[in-house]
Amino acid sequence: MNLEDLRRDYLMGGLDHSDLNDDPIAQFEVWLQQAIDLQLKDPTAMTVATVDASGQPSQRIVLLKKVDHGFVFYTNYGSRKAQELSANPKVSLHFPWHDIERQVKICGVAEKVSAAESAKYFLSRPKESQLAAWASHQSHPVATRQLLMQQVARMKEKFAAGLVPAPDFWGGYRVVPSEIEFWQGGANRLHDRFQYTRTQGGWQRKRLAP
Repeated sequence: MNLEDLRRDYLMGGLDHSDLNDDPIAQFEVWLQQAIDLQLKDPTAMTVATVDASGQPSQRIVLLKKVDHGFVFYTNYGSRKAQELSANPKVSLHFPWHDIERQVKICGVAEKVSAAESAKYFLSRPKESQLAAWASHQSHPVATRQLLMQQVARMKEKFAAGLVPAPDFWGGYRVVPSEIEFWQGGANRLHDRFQYTRTQGGWQRKRLAP
């Protein structure tokens, strides 16, 4: 297998200052809606990168659930990502929309959303997902899948009647951005990159060399 010969050119379009909104969050919403309209698989899937106390980065894919003045996702507060965010809230997000030759990278600080906001979203989830949240001690060792499914069955019995309440160990994070980069593939590796940086006066935008 010769990986050096695996390559393709990026010819779907370019990107210029005139194509971009002055507000990077508004621009992100435009690109996200286009990805949804084109029926890309998992358009809200994003990589979340955190760093542990030793400086070791770690990544995982989660789903974006809301865009407002930040980018919201939900997780178990006992998970590795949550533990690392409690010690170092600086985080990076990455959206890889390969089919339309676009990427978005976001750097910022993660803060917990309110318990009320977490509960509201939790109650909107399918019941099977709610039960899974109660059953799984995310990022912790589990001996077999059978034990995990037994725990799900116990939760199903426990909450057989009525609504499944939101666990106090589960909730959301909002990543408030300080930097957002938009990447559009270009021919001959001459990609278009624009970086927005938050300043006291608003957002500053500049083109980066590929």
